[in-house]
Amino acid sequence: MKVAFYSTQAYDRDSFDLINQNGMHEFLYFDINLNIQTVKLAQGCQAICIFVNDHADADVLRALAAIQVKIVVLRCAGFNQIDLEEAKRLNMQVLRVPAYSPEAVAEHAVAMILTLNRKTHKAYNRVRDGNFSLNRLIGFNLHGKTVGVIGLGKIGLAFCKIMHGFGCKVLGYDPLATQVPDYIHLVTIDELFASSDIISLHCPLLSSTLHIINEQRLAQMKDGVMLINTSRGGLIESKPIIQALKDGKVGFLGIDVYEQEEKLFFKDLSEDIIDDDDILRLMSFPNVLITAHQGFLTREALFEIAHTTIQNLADAEQGIESKNSLTT
Repeated sequence: MKVAFYSTQAYDRDSFDLINQNGMHEFLYFDINLNIQTVKLAQGCQAICIFVNDHADADVLRALAAIQVKIVVLRCAGFNQIDLEEAKRLNMQVLRVPAYSPEAVAEHAVAMILTLNRKTHKAYNRVRDGNFSLNRLIGFNLHGKTVGVIGLGKIGLAFCKIMHGFGCKVLGYDPLATQVPDYIHLVTIDELFASSDIISLHCPLLSSTLHIINEQRLAQMKDGVMLINTSRGGLIESKPIIQALKDGKVGFLGIDVYEQEEKLFFKDLSEDIIDDDDILRLMSFPNVLITAHQGFLTREALFEIAHTTIQNLADAEQGIESKNSLTT
């Protein structure tokens, strides 16, 4: 099958070429995003492969259908970037990678917590400059702290297990969760916001979760709360979080995703003027840690993403019903 592969990074090409050594599929790699202007690159292809910042809205899907593209495979778990109702109307098959490596993202969230808390990034830079002072590097014990987890899917549960291992009290909120390990205390979202020292987001971006962290929710939290987001940028409303950082309501913020990341992440902008006042303001805070959507980036996860995506293409081509389908 001929596949137009959008938003390609070097590690994508390496992992997919490794799994596709038998040449079952022909990948056309493009380093630009899918949008209405770039649909034409898929001319002559039967399928497209997209990532988190590609746009597969109704107009794009109709344009793809017009050039006979029938299959869309997502090399990610989230699917907020695609209009599933329009895809169903057009009889397009849409498949995703629901669980490539829950531990990869969960461990990155923990790394952000430890970095923000113990200020290892600052200590690293100090020592390299010959500054061995410990002033302003005081952290706190994770042991005994209350950690609130919003979203108890595979990533959320993997994160809960790690935090329980640190000796934390783990609160969980997920409207779909019924049975969880006994060390997770299921609570209402209001209880979670009010009681947690650390809050970590592990839920998908849906209409019900868009800006789940907003001015009203921030007011419910403890003063000095630590907030971590390794899920989707749209879960946090940017301007209220900036104000909460200025006021001291949020004591620490770690984000691996950002609401307007499409124009920034996965690109080298070191010689450019960044035209985004919110990200520049966030970058100016000493208690904010930003990584550029790298939570998934482990060897194991890349292998699983490539393996599952290629299997999804094979299943779609052969008409095999797949548990990874979003349109059946």
